[in-house]
Amino acid sequence: MDHTIPAATPASKKPGLLINRSFARLWTGQSFSVFGDLIFDMTLLVWVAVLTRGQPWSPLAISGLLVAAAVPNLLLGPIAGVFVDRWDKRQTMLWMDALRAALVGLLVLASNVVPLPFLPGGRLSLGEQLGAIFGVVLLVSVCSQFFNPSRFALIGDVVEPDHQPKAAGLTQASQSIAMLLGPAIAPPLYLVAGVEWALLMNALSFVASFVLVLGVRSPQAARSIAPGERGHFLREFREGWRFTLSNRFSSTILLSLAIVMFGASAFNALDILFALQRLHAPIALYGLLATAMGLGILGGAILSGLFAKRIGLMRLFTLCLLLIGVCILFYSRMTNFWLALPLMFFAGFFQAGLNVAAGPLLLRVTPRELLGRVKSIFDPTTALVTLLGTALVGYLAGAVLQGFHAALLGLSFGPIDTLFTASAVIVLLGAIYTAIRLGFSDPQPFVPAPPAPAEAAMAETLPAPQAPQEALA
Repeated sequence: MDHTIPAATPASKKPGLLINRSFARLWTGQSFSVFGDLIFDMTLLVWVAVLTRGQPWSPLAISGLLVAAAVPNLLLGPIAGVFVDRWDKRQTMLWMDALRAALVGLLVLASNVVPLPFLPGGRLSLGEQLGAIFGVVLLVSVCSQFFNPSRFALIGDVVEPDHQPKAAGLTQASQSIAMLLGPAIAPPLYLVAGVEWALLMNALSFVASFVLVLGVRSPQAARSIAPGERGHFLREFREGWRFTLSNRFSSTILLSLAIVMFGASAFNALDILFALQRLHAPIALYGLLATAMGLGILGGAILSGLFAKRIGLMRLFTLCLLLIGVCILFYSRMTNFWLALPLMFFAGFFQAGLNVAAGPLLLRVTPRELLGRVKSIFDPTTALVTLLGTALVGYLAGAVLQGFHAALLGLSFGPIDTLFTASAVIVLLGAIYTAIRLGFSDPQPFVPAPPAPAEAAMAETLPAPQAPQEALA
């Protein structure tokens, strides 16, 4: 069955709760997939910790799991974008969902839940189990480098520009709900039902995503090369970077997001120490800080998606960047745990607004045939900044600023709160830079150049694409 419709869609139709049927399918599939991924990730951490209990190299095994998931994002991400732009986005998503479902399903065999006749004793050794886990995690992450940019580009195809902020808000909301529920469900599920059920749940989430994506009706995918044309990898790779760094909006948005992720890396590395030492929080209550931020992200995603069009994407992006810096600055001066909770809520709220605005802004200024490459540059860059920032603040807090204490204007400063304050200042400077460079007006949507006269004459001789009956109805 043909699943393409003409690229031009009417803009007058009022959107439903989930905008339209195609986005509803994408959103539902993504919700299943994200929830399954979080169950999968947490289950694997618990599984590896249990398998290596008592071994002196257990921390190395657990960290190796995280490295196996991160390496494809950092190394393969920008490369994958070149191929995503060459291929049909919907077909790419279907292939990646099918591969991920098969890989995770095969990992059930590594749990030794059933005897394997081709092995001595029918069971995998500890080393073989860990090798299977790391290998599947690596390959699943490879598939994600192709799936995520394809999904981003496909949303731009099936959702009209006026409704893309709402789509971004709904996407962010489903992710935040999964982040709140997934870590709470995974350990009990592992202990009560066993690792095989958590693995099967994730495999089935990819199957559900596959079925839902199968029903998506989308325009003819924009491709970086014409059918039958031979691609030139280095040229296409450079085109992605050239556009991202030379376009005023994409380069500034990338820098702004990198700044925020650098500030967030300080929290990832040091927030538990800050909570215990400066906020004097009991260890049993530390999780409430993450819960408060998760609730803030959920609320911010819903409200930002609803009101982004009225506020303006550029205004929402810059103001949220500024307010994130303010929240970090005030949080760094907190000494009371209960007063810090609402600050974490608002930090999550404004972070969601930032994310809701960033995606539609990129879709607005980026040519369709470059969306895969641009998205594949953004994700690894922010991941790399987070990794470097985490390493840097850990080094500064543990070595350079060890034992540091100072007083200024009646305020006392220690190592961790000083780093939080510096992160806040960097974010605030980034917000000021963004406002100066981009202003508060939304960019004009990218309009492709008209075809050359020879190409236009050739197009007139080709038959017009026919819409399937469902689209005509």
